[in-house]
Amino acid sequence: MNDTDIKLTAKDFSSGLDVKWCPGCGDYSILAQVQKTFAELIGVKKENIVWVSGIGCSSRFPYYMGTYGFHGIHGRAPVLATGVKVANPNLSVWVATGDGDLMAIGGNHFIHACRRNNDIKIVMFNNKIYGLTKGQYSPTSEKGKVTKSSPYGTPDYAFNPISLAIGSGATLVARSLDRDIKHLQLILKKLAEHKGLAFLEVYQNCVIFNDGAFDHLVDKETKDDNVLVLEHKKPLIFGKNKNKGIILDGLNPKIVDLSEGKYSINDVWVHDENDPNPTRAFLLSTFTDREGFPTPIGIFRRELKPTFVEEVYNQINEIKTKKGTGDLKKTLFSGNIWKVE
Repeated sequence: MNDTDIKLTAKDFSSGLDVKWCPGCGDYSILAQVQKTFAELIGVKKENIVWVSGIGCSSRFPYYMGTYGFHGIHGRAPVLATGVKVANPNLSVWVATGDGDLMAIGGNHFIHACRRNNDIKIVMFNNKIYGLTKGQYSPTSEKGKVTKSSPYGTPDYAFNPISLAIGSGATLVARSLDRDIKHLQLILKKLAEHKGLAFLEVYQNCVIFNDGAFDHLVDKETKDDNVLVLEHKKPLIFGKNKNKGIILDGLNPKIVDLSEGKYSINDVWVHDENDPNPTRAFLLSTFTDREGFPTPIGIFRRELKPTFVEEVYNQINEIKTKKGTGDLKKTLFSGNIWKVE
């Protein structure tokens, strides 16, 4: 029997350790969907998967996965993951992080990971709050948010992680919801299949410090009017009766009522996740900052281009071809050297 004959289950991707998140935390759903999705991946050996994390509630993730893992320091997970991937390009390298971990102290590392297009997958759990340190506002908390560290409301403007990822050059950028399990599984598979820097923002409920932040996106009565599901080559329509559409007036997106007769589905903006021009993907990312607009979920943008690891090893091979294989001892004991007696 070879590796491809072994049928894995979600249980095979559980470490068996007690999960120490608050009861009802959205992290449980993300963990469950990752384990289920990984069991269905084709061509990826369990022993070739590595999870890397920083600091925060989300960063407990490697402990609960039945794979290799590394619990790093605050904000540095993208750097550690880059090192792992460069050292062993055959590994499937994933990062579990939170909005505080990645968007604050880890912000600089994140934008450069995107810029390099290293072949790693970054899953950011966004609850718009600092959970592990007990409820301070985070870089994604909305302006005016009252928290323990902003009793009169935060004066900050929030980071838009999707906009940041697109602007920094990530080659797959997506969003999903912790309670939309089928959608989350679908997007996780898309990340696994992608070659390059893949970024997934998951809106995740913190039941203790920011409970209900995303209720309007997951509750049956409200989600249809507040969520825009992005599907490749499909028109941007939403609403309980699918009667609302998004059109582009130049570069200005507008919501139109398709039931009034003035506009038809033929006028609606058709989503192209492979659009080589990132402008439309960036416009979609701004919907969360526009009053009255629905929140997009799905793949905003996908691009294929050489990865950081490919470029590094191509460079090494080119130099070897020109200069031959290096000799460490010769390098250390050549040139301007001296001996200390």
